Amino acid sequence: MNNSVTNTVRLLGAGLRALLVLTLVTGVIYPLVVTGIAQGLFHDKANGSEIKADGKVVGSSLIGQQGYSLKYFQPRPANGLGTNSVNTQYKLILSGATNLAADNKDLVKQVEEAKAKVVEDNSVPGYTVSPAQVPADAVTSSGSGLDPAISPEYADLQVHRVAAKNGLSVAAVEKLVKDHTEGRTLGFMGEPRVNVLELNIALKDLAAKQ
Repeated sequence: MNNSVTNTVRLLGAGLRALLVLTLVTGVIYPLVVTGIAQGLFHDKANGSEIKADGKVVGSSLIGQQGYSLKYFQPRPANGLGTNSVNTQYKLILSGATNLAADNKDLVKQVEEAKAKVVEDNSVPGYTVSPAQVPADAVTSSGSGLDPAISPEYADLQVHRVAAKNGLSVAAVEKLVKDHTEGRTLGFMGEPRVNVLELNIALKDLAAKQ
């Protein structure tokens, strides 16, 4: 009987010691080491890839924003975003795709309406946009609906309208787009792209100097 109690106490003690050691290693030391490495080597990414303007955080370079006026470059549509019905306190953005087939009537209608709007919005005196010029990313949302970038073709399409709305020269706005065009990752992955938030911040600064 005494041996049984002694063994039980010994096993419980060993289990508790193992729990404390593993809690310390996996719950304290490991997170601190990983966090320290992330902050030291990848500080910007570890903190959400924040973008600041006028000393304030205005967004993330990884998340697209909607609601820009026509003075600014427009992002991709975000038709796939759902509505938040659970946490009504914070109005969270829910990401997602439309999940509609390519021949779905609703999707076809959305694309046709979006194309007509792109043509209308970007046709200004001296520059008329044709439907054939409208790239796919101007009328379709990404898989998440939160794509922060647009194609250089879509950015170029908006140059004349943005220049006219801000009283800037077309050449100045074209240079702005060129300066903010990123190439393929490592030279071969993905496609060239333009971050809309970063481009619009630069546009605002340029317009303020005029």
